[in-house]
Amino acid sequence: MNPIRFPKRDSGSSVEEKDRIVQQTDQDASQSRLSAVEAGYLEDPFAKLFVAGEVQRRYPLINRGTYIRTTAIDKLVSNFLSSFPDTPKQIISLGAGSDTRFFRIASANPSVIPTLTYRELDFRAVTSRKIASITTSPALQSLLSPEDLSVDQVNGSLTSTHYSIHPLDIRTLHPSSDFSASIKTSLPTLFISECCLIYLSPTEADAILKWMTTDFSSSVGIILYEPIGGDDAFGRVMIQNLAARGIVLKTLKKYSSLERQVERLRVLGFTDGQLAVNVKGIHDGWVSAKERGRIAGLEMLDEVEEWDMLAAHYCVAWGWRDRGEVFAGWRDMGQGD
Repeated sequence: MNPIRFPKRDSGSSVEEKDRIVQQTDQDASQSRLSAVEAGYLEDPFAKLFVAGEVQRRYPLINRGTYIRTTAIDKLVSNFLSSFPDTPKQIISLGAGSDTRFFRIASANPSVIPTLTYRELDFRAVTSRKIASITTSPALQSLLSPEDLSVDQVNGSLTSTHYSIHPLDIRTLHPSSDFSASIKTSLPTLFISECCLIYLSPTEADAILKWMTTDFSSSVGIILYEPIGGDDAFGRVMIQNLAARGIVLKTLKKYSSLERQVERLRVLGFTDGQLAVNVKGIHDGWVSAKERGRIAGLEMLDEVEEWDMLAAHYCVAWGWRDRGEVFAGWRDMGQGD
């Protein structure tokens, strides 16, 4: 069976047009997240606040994939936040788009916020759109610090004590790059990249990972969610479908397997540990039998074979360089709990 096909879009040829197409993937992700929420897979009261118009219901296998992706990353993030709870920490989300993770953390686990600095980096067009949603939502604003909140919607910037949004083309990041935005390079820092670095050239993506392990002096960790396995029939069709929309997965060839993802993290400085599991492995090993039964009962999944193939072509990879056992809990997460 072939992957789901999306309507073709004219890709254009300019750098600006290609960037715009990548930026539009955030709207697709927002719709997928809201679809998974509406179908009962996830609880996220903030998802609808970043989606204009009606929810576009996704296929069951897309909803399930969104659930697994969110659940796995949440588990890794939670483990990081719960270690040494009194130690100040920092999370930096690359290409964060309309992601709701900070607001979900602040709402469900407010005790971690006093020691947390959460930063999001993305194109200005994307950050401006997100800030517009935040400034018109009392529910979102209530989770920020009003006394020191500074907003520049035109330039796509929002800063507060514990949460900030920075307009930035992350391709400018590399070791010793001139970018601070009040980023604290001495704090234990977790980076998150959900289908973000995959759109950069291998040279650009590698430079960003090297920036993390070179310019940050404390413990650093990275969570990647990316497609893999583009060299088989299913993967080739997946690549063709995305190319029809003008989307190119630039690092896929170089980091096409779990083994290559692990080696990538080791070589680029995450020397204390590197692990990678595909979405099928996460579904089978990280999700309890009871929870698997619950999500299986939400929708009829006719495309079981296609789900198995799709789940084998996406992965979560994580690596760390620890200077204080902040990421010690990640060592045993390769097979779930």
